[in-house]
Amino acid sequence: MEKKHVSAFELYQNAVLASTPEVKTSSVKVLWEVQCGEISGVALDSLLSDLAKVSNSRVRASKLFQWLIHPIPSKSFFRDAWEKKPVLIKRQNPDYYKGLFSTAEFDRILRRDDVQYGVNLDVTSYRNGKRETHNPPGRALPFTVWDFYESGCSLRMLNPQAFSSTVWNVLSILQEHFGSMAGANMYLTPPGTQGFAPHYDDIEAFVVQLEGKKHWRYNSQKEIGKPILEAVLEAGDLLYFPRGFIHQGDCLTDAHSLHITVSSYQRNSWGNLLAKVVPAALEMAMEEDVDFRGGLPVDYLTYMGVQNSDKEDPRRAQFLSRIEGLMKKLATFAPVDAAVDQKARGYLHDCLPPMLTAEERASSVQGAPSRWENGEPVDMGVAIRGQIRVRLVRSGIARLCSDGEAVWLYYTADNSRVYHKEEPKSVEIKAEHTDAMEFLIHAYPKFVTVGSLPCKLAEDKVSLAELLFKRGLIHTAEPLQQS
Repeated sequence: MEKKHVSAFELYQNAVLASTPEVKTSSVKVLWEVQCGEISGVALDSLLSDLAKVSNSRVRASKLFQWLIHPIPSKSFFRDAWEKKPVLIKRQNPDYYKGLFSTAEFDRILRRDDVQYGVNLDVTSYRNGKRETHNPPGRALPFTVWDFYESGCSLRMLNPQAFSSTVWNVLSILQEHFGSMAGANMYLTPPGTQGFAPHYDDIEAFVVQLEGKKHWRYNSQKEIGKPILEAVLEAGDLLYFPRGFIHQGDCLTDAHSLHITVSSYQRNSWGNLLAKVVPAALEMAMEEDVDFRGGLPVDYLTYMGVQNSDKEDPRRAQFLSRIEGLMKKLATFAPVDAAVDQKARGYLHDCLPPMLTAEERASSVQGAPSRWENGEPVDMGVAIRGQIRVRLVRSGIARLCSDGEAVWLYYTADNSRVYHKEEPKSVEIKAEHTDAMEFLIHAYPKFVTVGSLPCKLAEDKVSLAELLFKRGLIHTAEPLQQS
């Protein structure tokens, strides 16, 4: 009897189904403490290979996130813990995250790549209540870096995704699940030391323990006192904590610690959106509504302001009532969609470029056969025709935005793996292409023929497809053939 092949992801899905009943979300107060030993045989590289076969990038992102927090169901996590409370997952499986990153890979990066102190790597210590940074100028070479480590300093790599293709792949997938940039820092701490003072961050953090172990204490958002969570993370464990929680980690004396913190949702709050909405709404209101242009009372300085805040003066109540009325009226001028697009442009600039699968690469501009041979360019005859089926490379790779005068397509395909190393990438979309671009965006994950794009002229359909193909934003259902 032929043995049926079971993929890494199928094995993972079976484990989720088998273990999910053990999680009782109704009893969660501060954290979950669960085990994931059932899927010890699933290597990360095999999981990523199987995920590459998932054609919808949104589904791919959802499945990878579920693997990250397994066995807690994603829906339960976002309902009960996200932005609310820390979550601890104790796996008793040191190999669960094996392959994501390691001290051996860090050492290879130091030897191979141009790692700069202060840009890519920080050397830190926290002794006797004092936090110090010890960065010398220039390149971080192995001899100096490991000398700092031997002297008890912690090492923080600020952007491992710029050097590790696996970290890049994981983050570029996860960012689509969050709808916000996913970043990472690596922390390597010697035994018996601490690299950072108690602090809080403005991100949602997932502490992924890769090697050794580390002792963590988490306090409320208000004060440092008795911790609401205290635990030792061992390899394979995960600790999530929301932004604003005060935390600190120290290494036990019997082992070093290597962990990566995956982060997201920085500057992604309602307040951050309103910071874009309100100024634009006020500018519009002052142009269109005389009430906002009316002059302030000539004597308002005599009863308003801090020095007058304790006065019992009916004019104060009238003044505040007028402010309240204008604020309510201001909401009617709020250009919410335009502000969301402004936020989206920032998000696309923050994002990592997609790490293409082998299939995506073969059927995109990166797999085009054009090359230099025998003193001249060859295989330049690849052509896009009406019957060719295309779609966006990823769901979130591009977005249409208008500045009031023109329509622009912002995209991530040409972003750098180094945060904001490049300027935002965009291309103006002609009026005859706008409807077709919207059609392509909303058609994902389906492939559509170039001929079905809603343009009046056939040449407009082809010219848009050629533009998007050259920019690396679409790929074809099958690799293109020579014309």
